Amino acid sequence: MEVILREEIEKLGGRGDVVKVANGYARNYLLPQRKAVAATDSNRKIVEQERQSHLKKEAKLAGEATALGELLTALSIHVARKAGENDHLFGSVTAADLGDVLAAQGYNIDRRKIHLDEPIRTLGEHKVTIKLHREVAVDVTVHVDRQE
Repeated sequence: MEVILREEIEKLGGRGDVVKVANGYARNYLLPQRKAVAATDSNRKIVEQERQSHLKKEAKLAGEATALGELLTALSIHVARKAGENDHLFGSVTAADLGDVLAAQGYNIDRRKIHLDEPIRTLGEHKVTIKLHREVAVDVTVHVDRQE
């Protein structure tokens, strides 16, 4: 079955692409979730208009993310945690913790955009990647200090 994608789907295609998928995948997932529409001439015109408006909106969001990224690169985050001997933390510093610290500093960033390979479990300086947009990712320095 041929469908037109209304949003980007990983390993399938981007917004506005005409792709051929299995009938069941289209009927049971793509169409009910409104992620795609059947490939007809009228739907092609509608999806093209949606794609054009989405491109304009996406360009605006990318510009905003770039400006925010410039502010965040100069930022240094300090987190205080209790630690035992050998500088190991009691617990860890997670993306949610970093999101709370950023929110306290006035940056409203979703914790899912903060990428940690694994939670921080030692004192010191760590590099954390924040993916603000599909094309904009910044590295932020996180200092984990001993809490007194």
